[in-house]
Amino acid sequence: MRAMVLSAGYGTRLWPLTEDRTKPAIPILGKPLVGYVAEYLARFGVDDIVVNLHHRPESVRKALGDGSQFGVKLQYVDEPEILGTSGALDNAKSLFLDDTFVVVNGKIITDIDLAAALDTHRKTGAIATLVLIRNIKRELFTVVQTKDGLVTGFGSMPSDNDQDPLMFTGIQFMEPAIFRYIPQRVFSHSTTDVYPAAMAAGEKIAAHIATGRWYELSTLQRYLEISLELMKDTGNTVTVGAACTISGEAEIREAILWDRVKIDAGARVNRAVLADGVTISSGETIQNAVVVPAALVSGLVPPQKALKGHLAGENFVVPLTL
Repeated sequence: MRAMVLSAGYGTRLWPLTEDRTKPAIPILGKPLVGYVAEYLARFGVDDIVVNLHHRPESVRKALGDGSQFGVKLQYVDEPEILGTSGALDNAKSLFLDDTFVVVNGKIITDIDLAAALDTHRKTGAIATLVLIRNIKRELFTVVQTKDGLVTGFGSMPSDNDQDPLMFTGIQFMEPAIFRYIPQRVFSHSTTDVYPAAMAAGEKIAAHIATGRWYELSTLQRYLEISLELMKDTGNTVTVGAACTISGEAEIREAILWDRVKIDAGARVNRAVLADGVTISSGETIQNAVVVPAALVSGLVPPQKALKGHLAGENFVVPLTL
């Protein structure tokens, strides 16, 4: 079975970490986010993977290479113009016309049983199957409406009145027949443009309700919190990238350091992400923040969805909420 990993997005809510790379190329505990997706697919025998590229495409190519280090073989498809989650499929249509295929968002980390989801897809005979989980915390993800094992619609954000609302994980199986409902050569999204049209035409969109760990890293806050959560598996509270220089007299707690980070004696870092090339000088305190070198964003206008930051010497600091 072939898979498509969606990796073309801008990652504006993760800016400035995504200024010099796309969201799936961001490192999580020393491994690119999209590498987790590749390894996840490989564990279930899906090792033929198509990756779409748009924003900072070289960052994904550098992160994944030919895929061999993650147990897969890769084929890259360029999108000169961003096409959305289903427009991306139309752009790579010729690669998915022969058999069932799986599409996975390139910004997730999960251990959901993909084989069980495929079994649901086969048994229902649906044109597509969405892998869903219960949104117990009522996070801001669109509610997926279901009845008798089928998707019936897509609602708004969950409310306190919703009983165990269901949300889409970004994992979906599709049959080639789905291309009848994907607009050609234009921007489109699966949940807003394709699935509603398919359901209106009488097609079955199955719902597979899964359990397991599932993390979606689309904001700076989530990136920090999920990284810290994953570090609990190793018993660490700090992760350090390559070529970092850290004084033994610096105080560092609950921090993610990328490559070439320098922390001088007397500096304090707590609950923070320090990107490539950041220096925290003696006497500085960084807490609940994301930091990149000021030179990386000099003269740039932040994306509309980005959190506000400020210059602090040679750094650009984005405060996070507690």
